[in-house]
Amino acid sequence: MDKRSGDLGLRNKLFALLKERAFRRGRVVLASGRESDFYFDMKPAMLDPEGAGLLAELILQEIQGIKADCIGGIEMGAVPLIAPVAMRSPDFGRHLPGFFVRKAVKDHGTKKRVDGADIAGKTVVILEDVTTTGGSAMDAVKAVQDAGAKVALVLSILDRGEGAADLYAKAGIPFKSLFRAEEFLAVA
Repeated sequence: MDKRSGDLGLRNKLFALLKERAFRRGRVVLASGRESDFYFDMKPAMLDPEGAGLLAELILQEIQGIKADCIGGIEMGAVPLIAPVAMRSPDFGRHLPGFFVRKAVKDHGTKKRVDGADIAGKTVVILEDVTTTGGSAMDAVKAVQDAGAKVALVLSILDRGEGAADLYAKAGIPFKSLFRAEEFLAVA
C-alpha cells in the first residue's frame, strides 16, 4: 500500500476496517447501472464509531491545503461523513459547517435542494462514499453550483476506477480518493 493520503498508520487501520466491513465479493448492480462482481457498502464503516473517527481524521488531513468554507455531498452516501468531519474540523484549525444535497426537493418545508449550511458565495468540498462513474457526486456539484457555491474538490472514500476521475477532469473539478478499488482487489 502506498502512502496516498494522511497518516500511514491511520490509513492502514481504516483500510483494514473497510476490508472487513465494507468490501464484498458477489454479483451486484451499482448505482451507475453497471454490473460488478465486487461491492463496497461504506455505511457499516461510516456509522461505526472507529470508522467515523478514522474517516473524519483522514478526510481532514487530505483537505488540509484546500481552501474551503463548508463540506457536504449528496444524500445518502455523504451524509454519514459530513457530521464527523464538521465536528472534527476545529481540531484542524478550521470551521467547516456541513450541508447535504437532496436527490429530490421535498414538497413541504423549506423545499431546499441544498440543506444545512448556507453555501451561497462559498467554496465547498464535496464528499462521496464510493465513486464509479462519478454521476452521483456530479449531481451534487451541479446543485451546489446552482446554489452559488464553488467546488474546490470532490473527495471520495473509494474510487472504483471506472470513469469518475475522467468525468471530473473534463469538467475541470479537482478529484481525489482516499482509496482505490484495486487496493482491495489486490489483497482479496
